[in-house]
Parts: sequence; C-alpha cells; structure tokens
Amino acid sequence: MDNASEYTHVLVVDDDHEITELLDTYLTRNQFRVSTAHNGQQMMARLDKQAIDLIVLDIMMPGEDGFSLCKKVRTTSAIPIIMLTAGNDETDRIIGLELGADDYMSKPFNPRELLARIKAVLRRVEDRGHTREHAVAQKIQFGPWTLDTQHRQLIHARGDVIPLNGADFDLLQLFINNPGEILSREDLFQRLKGRELSPYDRSIDVQISRLRHKLDDNGKSPQLIKTVRGQGYLLTTGVEHL
Repeated sequence: MDNASEYTHVLVVDDDHEITELLDTYLTRNQFRVSTAHNGQQMMARLDKQAIDLIVLDIMMPGEDGFSLCKKVRTTSAIPIIMLTAGNDETDRIIGLELGADDYMSKPFNPRELLARIKAVLRRVEDRGHTREHAVAQKIQFGPWTLDTQHRQLIHARGDVIPLNGADFDLLQLFINNPGEILSREDLFQRLKGRELSPYDRSIDVQISRLRHKLDDNGKSPQLIKTVRGQGYLLTTGVEHL
C-alpha cells in the first residue's frame, strides 16, 4: 500500500493536542482520512461509530493508558496498532508488543518516519488479506499443533484452539515456511517489519516469547522454537500440509 487511499482511516490517540493536530495535518496531506482522540473514552467512541483502519496510540495518557486501551481493542479486533512510547523506554515497547501492538515509535519522532511505519503495517495487513482471499483453505501440522491458515488459529491435538493476532500469525508462518532453518533476529525483523533491526531492539525476542507461550513452549528448554545461541531461532519439528 505505497499509495495510501484517501479512504484509509487512521485514528490518532494522544492527549497532546499539538501532536494530534500535527499528525492530522501531515497524514491528511498524504491522502489519509484522520480522526483524533485525546483519551480512552473518546477513542472507544470513535471505534464504535467509525470504521478505522489503523490506530496510532500514545501510551502515557491521563485516565486509561495506552496499554489498557491496546488490550481492550485486542479482545475484539485485529485492527493494527502503532504505539507511541516515551523516549527509548524498552519496557514500554516490550509491554506494548506483548499486548498485541503491531509496531512502535519513540517520542520525539519524525512524522515522515511514522508515515513509513503506517504504510508498512497497512501493507502487511493487505498482504495477509490477499493471501487469505486467494489461497485454498489450508491446515498445516507441526508437532502437536495444527495451524488453520483460513481462520488464523492454532489447534492442539488435545482440542485446544488458540487465536493468533496478525503479528503472531506472520511470525509463525515464517518458521513454518523454513522448518529446521536458523533464522537470525535481523532476518526475522527485516521480513516482519521491512526495516533493519537496531542494536538494542529486543522486540523480536518479545514476539518469540509470546508465540512460545501460545504454543505451550515457554519453559526453560523450549522444544518447538529453539534458540541457537549467537545465531537466531529455528523450528525443530517437521511440517506437513494437510
């Protein structure tokens, strides 16, 4: 989605009116439709009444903070969320990703970079939609799990059904498409985010941890997705297309 449609609707949520006005002007100039909110109550009201394609969500706000709002949205929707974090706070980024955010930006930020992040996230969402639209409904078995690609959910041999958000689904598909192959953190980040991994960015490790948790593979010695020290991660089990 390099040429964003004027109908692509972005909701900017930040208690700082200068930031919402800046992004409203900048994104509108780049052919987005923009709505703004300055607290959680306004945000939920916008979501109830309008079709929103992506949320830019600040973490630090009076009343309900961005973490709580992200978690609330994720209980009912897979709408992409880019979180705005204070400075380079690694903890904020980790918590946001664990709650299901698709990406993050540190304040202060360059609006041009945020625009690039928005386009990248929307492009990934669009690609997933095209894949589901054109692909034959498929189930892929690995270890005790079956991935239902049509409904984006994991089914355990014992009957448990685990839904996957977009980021977890994309990450798992990378492993399934490359079983037994070591995938470096840099390679995973590039394929998932479309940009280079910075030296201190631990977001891939957070996503791996979250995926392992859903796969019941989060002990001290994970068996499905193993860490290869100094190299990356690999899916250890075979893959069968059903």
